[in-house]
Formats: sequence, C-alpha cells, structure tokens
Amino acid sequence: MEYRRLGRSGLKLSELSLGSWVTYHNQVDTAAAREMLAAAMDAGVNFFDNAEVYASGQSEVVMGEAFKALKWPRLNYVVSTKFFWGLSREGNTTNRMDTLNRKYLMQAIDGSLARLQLDFIDLVYCHRADPHTPIEETVHAMSDMITQGKALYWGTSEWSAAEIRAAWDIADRHHLHKPVVEQPQYNLFARKRVEQEYARLYDDIGLGLTTWSPLASGLLTGKYKDGIPPGSRGAMESMGFLTKSLSDATKGAAVRKFEAVAAELGCTVAQLAIAWTAKNPRVSSVITGASKLAQLQSNLGAVEVIAKLTPEVMAALDGVSAPLAA
Repeated sequence: MEYRRLGRSGLKLSELSLGSWVTYHNQVDTAAAREMLAAAMDAGVNFFDNAEVYASGQSEVVMGEAFKALKWPRLNYVVSTKFFWGLSREGNTTNRMDTLNRKYLMQAIDGSLARLQLDFIDLVYCHRADPHTPIEETVHAMSDMITQGKALYWGTSEWSAAEIRAAWDIADRHHLHKPVVEQPQYNLFARKRVEQEYARLYDDIGLGLTTWSPLASGLLTGKYKDGIPPGSRGAMESMGFLTKSLSDATKGAAVRKFEAVAAELGCTVAQLAIAWTAKNPRVSSVITGASKLAQLQSNLGAVEVIAKLTPEVMAALDGVSAPLAA
C-alpha cells in the first residue's frame, strides 16, 4: 500500500480506502465492521469514509463502536464524514434540512462527533452544493469547524468546478481555511468530471481527490453483465435508482471486454477497475466498499495490479471505456 498527499495538504492517505455507504448497519453490524476495519488496517489502509446521511446516522454509530473496540491510537487513522441532507426529526423525512446553512452545519458536526465517539473528525465534506445558501456562509461555517478543533480539513463532494473555485476564492480572500479535496464519482464509466472539468483545479488550487464508486455501483464486478441477480445490491429496493445503469447492455458488453483484459493480467475485473482508478496520479485515495471480509480482501488485492497497468493496457481500457464514459 502506498500513501499519497491529499492535494497540497500535508495529510497522507492510503491509495485505497474503505467506505461505509449502503453496507454499514444495513449489511454490516458492529462485529463485522470491526473485523473488516482491522483487516483493512492490517493491509495498510488508513482512511475510512462515512456520511451523516448513511443509514440515517447509524453508519456512523456502527463505525464509532468499531473504532472504540479496536482502540487504535488516534494518530494512526483518518476518518471522514459528509453533511448536506441532514437527519429526519422524529422520523419526519419531509423535515430534513437539505442545506448547508450555518445552523445546520454547526449542529451536524456535533452530531457526527457523538455518533463516531471522536473528539474531532479529520476530514469533513459538503456532500452536495446548496443553491439556497450563500456560499460565503457555508465557507465560513466549514472554516469555523476547523478553527474550533472539531475538524482538521474540509472539502466538497460532487460540486462543479466553478462552485469549488468560488469557495476556494472566498476562503482565500477572507483568510479562512480553504477546501482541499473533492469527492467525486470516478470509474471507467464516469470520467469526464475528474479528467476534464476539474483539470485546471489540480494545479491552480492544489485540489486533492478521494473518489467513490470505482466499481460503478457493482457493474464493474461483472455480476450484472447478464442482468440483476437476486440477493445482489442492485436487487435491493433502496437501490432501485441504479437499475437502468446496471442493466445497460452496452456497458455489459464492455465489462466482458474488461474481463478479458483482467484474465490476461491474472486478476478479477473488479481489481482491474479499482487499479485503473488508482492509476490516475490526481487521485489521492480510492474509496472501496465491502459487505463481507472476503470481498474486502479481494478489493484490496487491486494494489498489486496497479503496476501491471502499462501504457498498452491503459490504452486498451481507454479504447473500450472512453466512448461510453459520462
């Protein structure tokens, strides 16, 4: 496992990391989370990603209990969470905040600290951009989290390049803590934002990336190339919004071609897809997910594949993926 600087910050993250979306609380309980966190740390992973909205806060609870049981020195690991949608009040989902105003953010950080049982969170993200709150207000609130010692770094997730630059410029102008990272989707089928839209931000402001969905919600595992199998994540009612993408016949045909490349390299198509994402030097860390220990261990095996991605292999993958990439 190699470690990469988060943009221009001094923070170093493992090139592969472990996230909790969908899995924690829904598929992974505290005991399983503890087992997988320990296995990930043993493999060199030092970065663990979460979000307030995952499992309505319960994902943070599971991760917090696992950290407590593991008793790791706090210096040894990096934790992130994300804010935007908020949590329902007394079960009323229509009353969620869906905003990045100061009131919400100041209470959200306190809630996440309590659920994760931590004194501070290393990295906090604005989970989406908020068109209803002045960006100056959001930037000041995120900077204040750091000044108060509740967070160490902040960034964005799925913001446009213009929104990120506007936030950075405001922080720079007012001598506030600047955003240092963006968390976008990035995989063989989702490339343009990372490779084109953000291109100037890497050198201009030193933007780092912690990317999510390297397997395109499971499509790049190969399990969906012939349809959505029962019992898979794609068959979950809550994941119904992925049905169209997972059933895309053209992408399914592309996955078969990726499988052929993976076979030549002696790895799985999932390992190939994760390694391809990590091969991009602009990516600080690739967030992986797993519902079982064996799945986690297989995903982490992608570390051994990165060096096998020669210019010839990358060109072959590009020839298949580029025409289909959004």
